Amino acid sequence: MSILKYLFRHARRLLLMTGITAIISGACGIGLIALVNRVLSAQGKFTTALVVGFIAFGLGRVGTTFISQVFLAHFSQRAIADLRRNLVRKILAVPLREFEKIGAPRFMVAVTEDVMEVGSALLMIPLTAVNVSLLLGGAAYVSWLSWRVAVGLCALIFFGAIIYRWFIGSGFRHLMLAREESDKLYGHFRAVTEGVKELKLHRERRAKLLAGDVQSVTENFSRHNIAAEIRFVAGQGWSQLLFIALIGLVLFLLPTIHSINPHTLTGFVLMALFLMGPLAGVLGSLSAFGRANVALQKIEKLGLSLDSRVSEDCPLEKQEKKPKFARLELRGVTHSYHNEKDDSNFILGPMDLEFRPGELTFIVGGNGSGKSTLAKIIAGLYPPESGEVRLDGKLVNDHNRDDYRQIFSAVFADFFLFENLLGDDVDDLDAQARHYLSQLHLDHKVKVRDGKLSTIQLSQGQRKRLALLTAYLEGRPFYLFDEWASDQDPQFKEIFYAQLLPELKARGKAVVVITHDDKYFSFADRILKLDYGKLAEGIPVNGKHVNGEDGKCYEPRQMEPPQIILQPTLES
Repeated sequence: MSILKYLFRHARRLLLMTGITAIISGACGIGLIALVNRVLSAQGKFTTALVVGFIAFGLGRVGTTFISQVFLAHFSQRAIADLRRNLVRKILAVPLREFEKIGAPRFMVAVTEDVMEVGSALLMIPLTAVNVSLLLGGAAYVSWLSWRVAVGLCALIFFGAIIYRWFIGSGFRHLMLAREESDKLYGHFRAVTEGVKELKLHRERRAKLLAGDVQSVTENFSRHNIAAEIRFVAGQGWSQLLFIALIGLVLFLLPTIHSINPHTLTGFVLMALFLMGPLAGVLGSLSAFGRANVALQKIEKLGLSLDSRVSEDCPLEKQEKKPKFARLELRGVTHSYHNEKDDSNFILGPMDLEFRPGELTFIVGGNGSGKSTLAKIIAGLYPPESGEVRLDGKLVNDHNRDDYRQIFSAVFADFFLFENLLGDDVDDLDAQARHYLSQLHLDHKVKVRDGKLSTIQLSQGQRKRLALLTAYLEGRPFYLFDEWASDQDPQFKEIFYAQLLPELKARGKAVVVITHDDKYFSFADRILKLDYGKLAEGIPVNGKHVNGEDGKCYEPRQMEPPQIILQPTLES
């Protein structure tokens, strides 16, 4: 999609107004040149009408240009905001697995660099439209002075335009190549920011990333951008050369082959000199429009790609009813993905599981056994490739999957921590948050005001405690924790397993915990062990058999009600 097509689709009235003001501004500019030519030909003799006309044309030129730029400045900012909102909205509607295939770097480039390129080009449209209007008006004025000369000039310009088009077309191709390198560059930037600890520990990896990946991509990116700019500059230089040749022809060749009076000759020269500025402006803007067109095509391509992957409803309105459930069932559920290491497909399942309120389930197994994938299927983040998920007997599908997900609060291993707290019908959210911050030993580092955390710049273990706090305040019926205690000290592990989890169970919450802490296995009502995507039947774990026919541990431990540090203050 080009910039003009985008404007025509989203702002026809604004485009019409810009065109009208540009025509008026161009007419005023040409009127100024005509007045100057007339005054020069009169050898200093002028009338009051000429002075008034000069002032009117000057104010008209400045005023119309100002008006069109102000209106388009407002539109460009709205367009930038709309483009970003639409992309974010589409990302939120795309299934998680599909977004993981697209990759975050491609999205980040689109909402940052591409959108800004479009916005910058939109701001240049009024001035470019005025310059085009001036060029057209200048051509009309030259035709009025001498149509024969105008025809000759058109032939010269047509010849120059063919060569100029070659420069511009070649420049656009290099811009497209540069834009492809930009996606790769953002991927490497992400590796630097998210993998900085590993890079500091490994000199060879650091050198490979910097001297190999980053340097290679940045050099390719710079090379294509430089090649594009060279072609744009060469095209602009070619057009200026044509204008200089035009002035030379008018001054030296035209009088020898065609009788022409000094008044007309002066008009030709003045017009040629005056139009060099607008021509340079138009040609200079082509570079910006070329970048914007490439960026807009990338945005549109990403948007279409996202639209094609949207398969489920994803509303933004808050649910009127508080989500509840009595039984969650997985029946014959499977999920697979490609394992690049050995070029094979990992298959999780088929799984037949059932979860109920007030039940504490541990999921155990080695790395790569499918624990996190199973957790995402349970939470509705991955739809099953086969089989079905049922909530209270109702099939979960693309139309109600987002409603289904609202019963869950989760802290994943790769969690993201938001600054804002969202409590489920909590009267005094700040007071409860401060109470829990004290219990989690974070009150000396983090404050809460108007439902917002003062900082999230903490250690990983402390950030996980904050994530636990945000999930706890949500008060939803199903909790899912993926290796939450893996980087906590013994004190907080004890609080988590011996106090928090039983307290959630006592409040009637269903809880699923992915863990390797066999010391606390006795707290679970049942333990599900995964072995390369399959449930391992009858495997003894810490003296207890797991994955029995009824899906529960044999001889579950009878626990005394624990002393709760996080006293329940939310409605169960």
